Amino acid sequence: MAGLLQALVAVSQKAAEVARLCRAEEPLFRLLVAEKTGPDRNVRFLQDFKTLADVLIQELIKHDLGTQFPELQGHIHGEESSEFRDAEGGTVTVQVCATPGDTAALLLAVLGPEQTRAAELLAAAVHGEVTLGDMELDGIDPGVSPGDVGIWIDPIDSTNEFIRGREDVAAVDGIAPGGLCSALVLVGAFDRCTGVPVLGVINEPFFQRDPQTHRWQGRYHWGVAHGDTRLCSLSPPTPRPCPRVVLSRAEGPVVRGALGSLGGGPPLLAAGAGYKLLCVALGLADAFVLSQATTFAWDSCAPHAILRALGGGVVALEGALRARREGGSGKPPELLYHRPQPGQEGPERWANRGGLVAFVHPQHLQAVLAAL
Repeated sequence: MAGLLQALVAVSQKAAEVARLCRAEEPLFRLLVAEKTGPDRNVRFLQDFKTLADVLIQELIKHDLGTQFPELQGHIHGEESSEFRDAEGGTVTVQVCATPGDTAALLLAVLGPEQTRAAELLAAAVHGEVTLGDMELDGIDPGVSPGDVGIWIDPIDSTNEFIRGREDVAAVDGIAPGGLCSALVLVGAFDRCTGVPVLGVINEPFFQRDPQTHRWQGRYHWGVAHGDTRLCSLSPPTPRPCPRVVLSRAEGPVVRGALGSLGGGPPLLAAGAGYKLLCVALGLADAFVLSQATTFAWDSCAPHAILRALGGGVVALEGALRARREGGSGKPPELLYHRPQPGQEGPERWANRGGLVAFVHPQHLQAVLAAL
């Protein structure tokens, strides 16, 4: 159905604006950076504004997509719980209400009566309209029916970098080891029957500052990988003879050492799963390797769809290595997004078990697997 991809881009743009607002407006910025511990902690609720920013973005995406496409209601999933629990066991459920005033009143129940200005700013942004003006998007119909897909949302990937807000982190070979630029909004769609990611949007709210106004400007990237259709706002990067790999800063020395033998230089380190996946899509790295189950469906669904649109994908590292040892031929199976992990509870139900390898060019995947 025409309009679904445009809707994913539009909600990512609204989400990015809310993220920027939280850092640009003084009442919201004070809440964001405050260390809420000891006597200054909000004792009414077990979470604070840092969590609320994530939850509110997630809920506005659910609201806008569910309103535009009722078939999606009940099939839009995110990282965050929408309930704020107080110490006495009561709850406030964050949601987008019928009017900005109603939404502001609900937010005041979480923020406290002294935060009227902050609540009003957030409510106005949540109820605002987004005009894309992207002529390229207007002509695209990916052939995906909203009734056939589910949605995974990561409202602010790399939340810690978003909170710290560092702007002075120097890039190494084009990849930032950390900083505000790695805080992304991720919205991906997967086929409900097969679990294959089919649409993805990555939004960079903090891509660069406007040289005149000094306000943050963002950018977004999208991909379609449905049936035989492969469309993307990016072009496939030119493959390097020897793959350059990006890793988590927590990756162990054994993996670092093995991948350092590939010839593409020492592995580069970065924060945020979404950002590292984006680095592969942009061609800043040729592969992202993660040896542990520390990413989740909401981290990888949107970037995975974009990588598929570029001719690559994301495979489970453990399964790919097992298939290689057993002499299996063909492409290793990719991550799927429609079924929870059996025997797991909470967020672990949606963990990407066995690590992952993200790539654009299959020869780089094979080189990584051979090195490991």
